[in-house]
Amino acid sequence: MRTVCGLDVHKDSIFVCILNENGILFQDKIGVLTPDLERLVDVLHEHDATEVCMESTSIYWMPVWRILEPYFSLKLVNPYFIKQLPGKKSDVKDAEWIATCLLKDLIRGSYVPEDRIQQLRQYDRRIFDLNKDIVYKLTEDIRGYH
Repeated sequence: MRTVCGLDVHKDSIFVCILNENGILFQDKIGVLTPDLERLVDVLHEHDATEVCMESTSIYWMPVWRILEPYFSLKLVNPYFIKQLPGKKSDVKDAEWIATCLLKDLIRGSYVPEDRIQQLRQYDRRIFDLNKDIVYKLTEDIRGYH
């Protein structure tokens, strides 16, 4: 029997719904620290979940993805797409809705590059931010001299 998990990921919490054809097996809210994510892995293994789907909320999905990637088939979904589907919306209901859509094959995951490319993108973003700060400070210095 196919068992899937929907995750609604936020800055300081993750809403989890594990679901199979017979109904909900597990629902909970967990934290985002490493011990919490390790507990999530254990819970997913206990319920024999093989597939996990989560919303791509800001950058908060990244650590969750990295912890789960070695063990499960993962899908990352744009929240805009999830919101377009009918149904009541709340954090717990979102996780359940994501799991339901995954179970019924209604969603397609977004492209997520391999880990090395993700790291390079993070370095590139950091370099861009540092360069922007340098230009801003130089501009302020020049304005101060006139």
